[in-house]
Amino acid sequence: MRVLLVGDVVGKPGRRALQTLLPQLRRDHLVDLAIVNGENIAGGFGLTVETAQELLEAGADVVTTGNHVWDQKEIIAYLDKEVPLLRPLNYPPGVPGRGYIRVGKTLVVNLIGRVFMNTLDCPFRAMDSLLSDMKDLPKVIVVDFHAEATSEKYAMGWHLDGRVSAVIGTHTHVPTADVRILPRGTAYASDAGMVGPLNSVIGYSPQDVLQRFISQTPRRLNVHGGPVQFNSVLIEIDESTGKARAIQRLDTVV
Repeated sequence: MRVLLVGDVVGKPGRRALQTLLPQLRRDHLVDLAIVNGENIAGGFGLTVETAQELLEAGADVVTTGNHVWDQKEIIAYLDKEVPLLRPLNYPPGVPGRGYIRVGKTLVVNLIGRVFMNTLDCPFRAMDSLLSDMKDLPKVIVVDFHAEATSEKYAMGWHLDGRVSAVIGTHTHVPTADVRILPRGTAYASDAGMVGPLNSVIGYSPQDVLQRFISQTPRRLNVHGGPVQFNSVLIEIDESTGKARAIQRLDTVV
């Protein structure tokens, strides 16, 4: 089977690019499952019910998130509904939503890192518990690891090598050139990248970001305009074993 994992979609420019490109990519590359990180789709911070629905209607089978999942209050109740929208698995017990979902014969898991991030439960132990406790565990398991530090992402890749089909990083909005298959058959990439403005600072206006760095004072970050980069990773997986056969980047500008 073929799984496409699309990097963080940023604001309206990102949503429009996804609507334009995702259906064609699904057809051209015979994609069976499309996973899209949507935690920045509502003005660059969080997601609303309406914007989440836009991603699903554009062809996303599962929408993952990260540290901005709580930014828009209206989404909190929506997380408990029967929709393919995830929040990271390793939030404390009792938090709304879920961290994994079965789609056909595939398990999609959303984790979040702790290095340079909020203090949360251990993503390594959370994943171990899920793999050991789940009954009838599917062969194909894809993990979106939303984390800042490349070292933590690589560590998760090695920790899960041979136990899941793919570990793909999100969060930094910067696509990495380290796509590979680890020795025991797990596809890996440190960061899928983003679907957001090309001439920006990770999707936001350079002027706004520069003002923050130079003045060290708060300033609203606005999603930038102009051409949009579309970053994603395509993984081919053997359904009988759950091992990855191939991984490649699919990147373009619109």
